[in-house]
Amino acid sequence: MKRLAILGSTGSIGVQALDVVARFPGRFEVVALSAGKNAARLAEQVRRFRPRLVAVADEGAARELCGLVPAGVEIVPGEAGAVAAASHPDVQFVVAAISGGAGLRSTAAAVEAGKTIGLANKESLVLAGELVMRRAEERGVAILPIDSEHSAIHQSLAGHNRDEVRRLILTASGGPLRTVAQAELREVTPARALKHPNWSMGDKITIDSATLMNKGLEVIEARWLFGVDPRRIDIVVHPESIVHSMVEYIDGSMVAQLGVSDMRGPISYALAYPERLALDLPPLDLARIGHLGFEPPDPARFPAFTLAYRALEIGGTAPAVLSGADEAAVAAFLAGRCRFTDIADLCAAALEAHTSEPLRSVEQALAASDWGRREAERRVGR
Repeated sequence: MKRLAILGSTGSIGVQALDVVARFPGRFEVVALSAGKNAARLAEQVRRFRPRLVAVADEGAARELCGLVPAGVEIVPGEAGAVAAASHPDVQFVVAAISGGAGLRSTAAAVEAGKTIGLANKESLVLAGELVMRRAEERGVAILPIDSEHSAIHQSLAGHNRDEVRRLILTASGGPLRTVAQAELREVTPARALKHPNWSMGDKITIDSATLMNKGLEVIEARWLFGVDPRRIDIVVHPESIVHSMVEYIDGSMVAQLGVSDMRGPISYALAYPERLALDLPPLDLARIGHLGFEPPDPARFPAFTLAYRALEIGGTAPAVLSGADEAAVAAFLAGRCRFTDIADLCAAALEAHTSEPLRSVEQALAASDWGRREAERRVGR
């Protein structure tokens, strides 16, 4: 029985992780849950999975939760709650799925506590990848990717010599706006940008998919997760989202992982690693699909992903600034306060305005992310 903490349990990844857990009651026990402010959904999860500790980021939701859950469940409000869940002494495996930079402290706490981590919060490595991975190595902590692309690379590396890797190739669906003319992008509405053709995800990551910023952030994550120079990490647009990513080796051979577009696949792979779980997902029928397409990303129409390479080139606190600026820009777009095409412009301006410093601590990374958020927000206001 593997004992779990699910951080971000009411979000898209958290809900799907609990769905996998529910299918294998003899394999997993939920010790701790952590969520933001969706008290009603969290209460349902508590009643079903009976965790010992529940963390709620929102103080109001914590008060509401007190009257909705069984007696004896410990409720810890604020960011300290997620840290407590991640480092709970009875937890063996932490699903780190808190959205955005808010997930960094709890991911770092899980590393310090020696927990195995299923990482769905890419911002932990975008903000402080060098620090997190170095400390994980020192503590002997395994970090298993849950992002579909990084899970695919992890699976494609299995059984191979890492020294023989030529490059990593991250696939991108191209998002809901892949075929939209450049002249039309300026007028794209949030509703249109949120209609992803293949994946069911939260609003922020769906907009990042539409701008291709998500792929840029995944390049940063892959750089630290797999220890590969950014110049050997490429992006290819693959609209069908069947090939989830690929690894090319020095002899020209390429190994890829294919599967249906369902996040329960990579979630279950991380939860049960090195085993696999028998999921009742629909089989992949390549004959019915008939065609798998690939094309290069267009930096003229979707410049956001190029900013990630620039941030890695600058180094230090630059990736954290980019992440924070993107959070603010996406929030502004969803609120109708800026245009779709402004998102990349705001992020580029924040990155350019920042004076990068060598990264020495989690708190410094969070401060840099906050600076990027404020800088982008200031420019929206102008």
